[in-house]
Amino acid sequence: MGCESNEELNSFVEEARKYAEKGKVAEYIPALGRANPCDLAIAIYYPNGTCYSAGDVEKKFTLQSISKVIALALVLIDRGRDYVFERVGMEPTGDPFNSIIKLETMAVAKPLNPMINAGALVVTHMIKGNSIGERFERLASFIRTLSGDPSVSYCEEVAQSEYETAHLNRALCYFLKAHQIIKEDIEPLMELYTKQCAIEMNCLDLARIGLVFAMDGVDPINGKQIIPLDVARICKTFMVTCGMYNASGEFAIKIGIPAKSGVSGGIMGAVPCKFGIGVFGPALNEIGNSIAGIKLLELLSEKYQLSIF
Repeated sequence: MGCESNEELNSFVEEARKYAEKGKVAEYIPALGRANPCDLAIAIYYPNGTCYSAGDVEKKFTLQSISKVIALALVLIDRGRDYVFERVGMEPTGDPFNSIIKLETMAVAKPLNPMINAGALVVTHMIKGNSIGERFERLASFIRTLSGDPSVSYCEEVAQSEYETAHLNRALCYFLKAHQIIKEDIEPLMELYTKQCAIEMNCLDLARIGLVFAMDGVDPINGKQIIPLDVARICKTFMVTCGMYNASGEFAIKIGIPAKSGVSGGIMGAVPCKFGIGVFGPALNEIGNSIAGIKLLELLSEKYQLSIF
């Protein structure tokens, strides 16, 4: 059950695009501040290989926080559930994604979940490898496998822009290092994390990754189990509870699909056993989610009753 044509998707895109003027691009990362706020695109990838798309689908964008759920999958595969969740929690937070407050007020100074910045930095810290280059390549290679696109890489300009302005993330890292949650030098970790966030692709690639999560870790195009079933389930649960920052509850009620957003305006959706969704709309609401992208998903979810609840 879902969209039947590109034309139908186009009508949804044009309706949702009107909402972009109410949002703002992420200017606090200078390289993201140059995005066109009117851009909007969507791709829907089905298990049989059919892909419907509409809008500015060829435009590339950086994953930003969408990379958090993919890095989590890789680290759970590498390290196992017990190791990971000794160092990062499983609970949603009502605070902004870059907040430090819960680290200071919790009895144990471990991040509440892997989708806030503090938790994502701990997850990136757990990526295996003997150098920053090797660790980044492990993640990038995993993402290329998930997307089926061997050309996926990162945007050097965005990575550099984030690295130069990531003072709050450095503060989170130093706090976590003081409490022995992070045990490596901070600057190399920041290099790895900013490159991770700057991995770029278009909506079609993102929808294909969403499809793998939707199909419990199996790539239905080639039949390979890329992500173990239990890991895919954990990741989808985090997408529901924490994937849309501190608007995850409202998103679950209004739209009701596992999804992860990023401040570049990307949203990855995984409709269980049905299809993957990739959305791009760089104009953000005050919480940091694509304002037109959320409207687009709302229109789709209403029409096709996509909510998992």
